[in-house]
Amino acid sequence: MKKLKTYYLHLRHPTTMERKWIFPLAIGSIVSLFLLFLTTLTSPDGTPLLPLYRYYSSYSAAANVFVESKLKPLPISAVPPPPRFAYLISGSAGDGNMTKRTLQALYHPNNQYVVHLDVESSPEERLDLRNYVTNHPIFNKFKNVRMITKANLVTYRGPTMVANTLHAAAILLKEGGEWDWFINLSASDYPLVTQDDLLHTFSYLPRDLNFIDHTSKIGWKEFQRAKPIIIDPGLYMTKKADVFWITQRRSVPTAFKLFTGSAWMVLSRPFIDFCIWGWDNLPRTVLMYYANFISSPEGYFHTVVCNAQEFRNTTVNSDLHFISWDNPPKQHPHYLTLDDMQRMVDSNAPFARKFPRDDPVLDKIDSELLFRGKGMLVPGGWCIGSRKNGTDPCSVTGNITILRPTAGAKRLEKLIGSLLSNENFRSNQCI
Repeated sequence: MKKLKTYYLHLRHPTTMERKWIFPLAIGSIVSLFLLFLTTLTSPDGTPLLPLYRYYSSYSAAANVFVESKLKPLPISAVPPPPRFAYLISGSAGDGNMTKRTLQALYHPNNQYVVHLDVESSPEERLDLRNYVTNHPIFNKFKNVRMITKANLVTYRGPTMVANTLHAAAILLKEGGEWDWFINLSASDYPLVTQDDLLHTFSYLPRDLNFIDHTSKIGWKEFQRAKPIIIDPGLYMTKKADVFWITQRRSVPTAFKLFTGSAWMVLSRPFIDFCIWGWDNLPRTVLMYYANFISSPEGYFHTVVCNAQEFRNTTVNSDLHFISWDNPPKQHPHYLTLDDMQRMVDSNAPFARKFPRDDPVLDKIDSELLFRGKGMLVPGGWCIGSRKNGTDPCSVTGNITILRPTAGAKRLEKLIGSLLSNENFRSNQCI
């Protein structure tokens, strides 16, 4: 206590320092003032007399010149860089030509593509598609179209469709380089806007958004889908067969909340990473649950995204499709025809389904919305060839980052603006 008091008094009265330090302090101060005075003296030509000051001055001047020569204004672009899409286009027996046509309508050099015909298609049909992909000059140039040559057995209502989708996503993650959104489509789907329209509109969106139609209000599906237990022979057989039910039923899960919705979606790369790598065990747990769930493609991704805290606030409640459903219970879409053309355009959706093979409505979409000639790719800013005499303008390629959006971009912008509005965005997320 006494030592602390002494220290306290010393701090309060610093002038009581020993007198022996006063004389050296005074001498040091005088020397410092003298040196300071010398730095103010100059020669008749105005040059400082002290070399140290001269050296410092010349160094500073040289340094300033050097730094200023390196500082250049960075170019600022008002247009964000276009994103990249990674597509899966899947089909079954008889879908080979429609898969080609859908690929032509969706192609852009900046995107990545995986095409797949399941085991039900003939070896000749799969070989024909493979030869088309391998020998197409533009696909060959950009090396961005891949075919799953070892075909998967896919049962639409069973988990094998989910497995096929995850398979394609894994290939795209491994071999597809940089991309931002994964889009799964079938050979019965078709675009209503050009890829330039889609890329232009998505350039302005956060890259973590997931466009997935979903709801937790499963209604009749609880009794007819969640509680029954099904077996998909496609998991262990080499020939396609329909799913079958076992007599025992199960309760609705309590470890996670079930969501359902459309089987067609636009998913962000971070979410696909999560589903494939599964640093949380949720994707694997939910996948095992849906292995015995009827129509699991309409529930797996929806349940994962809405139960993952990291992604539940990234959902946009739409599959970006125009679909003409049976009503009720909205389980089997009607085939689209010329009679549906105006409704498709008015929907502002970028995709539509389900189309009959080579229906005249597809020709009308090609000519009026996609500006695509028969057997050609959809022209965009990257196509710099001539159109004379029916020549494909995309046979000559330019800068693949240049976009030339059409009126379809305006329609799509209107749809996206509505989906992301204050009234719709947050209020429709994972509810």
